[in-house]
Amino acid sequence: MLMAAQKIYSVQELAAKCHLLQAQGRRLVFTNGCFDLLHVGHVRYLQAARGCGDALAVAVNGDASVRALKGPTRPINSEADRAEVLAALECVDFVTFFHTPRVDEVIRTVRPHVYVKGGDYTLETLDPSERAALQEVGAVVEIVALVPGKSTTAVVLR
Repeated sequence: MLMAAQKIYSVQELAAKCHLLQAQGRRLVFTNGCFDLLHVGHVRYLQAARGCGDALAVAVNGDASVRALKGPTRPINSEADRAEVLAALECVDFVTFFHTPRVDEVIRTVRPHVYVKGGDYTLETLDPSERAALQEVGAVVEIVALVPGKSTTAVVLR
């Protein structure tokens, strides 16, 4: 088994990891996204997210979810490949998948301590169902600045 694959968990397994961290007095940081073509903007974002707690979990949109969000030509890379690449990053401790348009049920199951989104969001522009789930579990929301000009869409257009 590849080392990166050892970081990929089901949502229920990730919830158990979060519970264990909490018992140790540590905080799980949680973020989510497509992460279709990993670029420097993603890496800097994930490193900043990891700095908000003791361990970082990334929930990756499943392929059908990416298509629904980004259109029929996406994703470029499969969910398994995207997860493996993310898991190979030192700053990422856990990776899981979600196959719904929103990540609210994963938030309710995992119960992260901190939720991180990129600077293209504000607390007010977060999806209402996700915001409600975050309030339910008592997660702190952190917004991390984006790297200007670095996005998957910009890479694809180039």
